[in-house]
Amino acid sequence: MAGGKMRREKTRSGGAAAATPHFQGGIPFHKSKGQHILKNPLITDSIIQKSGIKPTDIILEIGPGTGNLTKKLLEAGKSVVAVELDPRMVLELQRRFQGTPLSNKLKVIQGDVLKCDLPYFDICVANIPYQISSPLTFKLLSHRPMFRCAVIMFQREFAMRLVAQPGDTLYCRLSVNTQLLARVNHLMKVGRNNFRPPPKVDSSVVRIEPRKPVLPVNFKEWDGMVRICFNRKNKTLGSLFRQKSVLTLLEKNYKTLQALSLANPDDISDDAEMAACVSALGNTLSDMSFDNDDDDDDADMDMEDGGDAKGSEFKNKVLDVLKMGGFEDKRASKLAQADLMHLLSLFNKHGIHFA
Repeated sequence: MAGGKMRREKTRSGGAAAATPHFQGGIPFHKSKGQHILKNPLITDSIIQKSGIKPTDIILEIGPGTGNLTKKLLEAGKSVVAVELDPRMVLELQRRFQGTPLSNKLKVIQGDVLKCDLPYFDICVANIPYQISSPLTFKLLSHRPMFRCAVIMFQREFAMRLVAQPGDTLYCRLSVNTQLLARVNHLMKVGRNNFRPPPKVDSSVVRIEPRKPVLPVNFKEWDGMVRICFNRKNKTLGSLFRQKSVLTLLEKNYKTLQALSLANPDDISDDAEMAACVSALGNTLSDMSFDNDDDDDDADMDMEDGGDAKGSEFKNKVLDVLKMGGFEDKRASKLAQADLMHLLSLFNKHGIHFA
């Protein structure tokens, strides 16, 4: 145990044992901050083995806690950059490795990983606070230069959404956006009792490998279309694109672009703008971004009735694109990434844009 003996909480007379905080190295852990320390060394060893760390790798670790995983990373790679928000954990981490041969290989950054600028790294290995899962995933995927891979412990249901395929119950906007940018593989399930204190749910370790090169798509356009398609992922696209709110938005964009006469609005000018767009995808997804999965009829959907001649003309234009690609009766829950990219290209080709 790093930094001293386990500290025992004195039990008050008649007090509830369940109120006792968890300690390691004399530090109480705060579950509200996502502080769940991996205590099983076999799991730690397995993560290191599955990460494929090279002796020349610079490793990014997020939320190192008291350093159980950090020690293994320092032994496996060239160096470790550890980002930790809690100043108590920073001191514990520094104290643990002070005066050891590993101390020169460790750099600790105290701060919020979502707000700080990340340095160059080859690989990210982390057991992260689950409440930052989505924004952190897309922050990493927006990082330049690109890293080789990330091996991250997520809440299990979030992890299963990351790797879900078309037709799976958990397939959602999170799945589509992540897989647009990276290859994602599930490595192993980790039970809640492998942590101190144990979280309420099980976890999973996922491997994320950024796609190189990045697929040629305008991420603002992509996100706009995918939002509509997965708003109710089990509805037909024909129903979704008949909604007044959707048609109003698309027609507004259509008229604006016609007025501006933009020659090629699909281009993203540089890497910085592309990275900003990728990072923004994470901000539009809550950690457990549940899409509306209901299979009810369309009675509660605000449908376009076709009363206005110009509005009806634009609606027909949108529906003609869906029919042309054979998408009118299809559902987002069954569409692969290639299908969605094809649909976006058809819309853009006919002057219909989502951003």
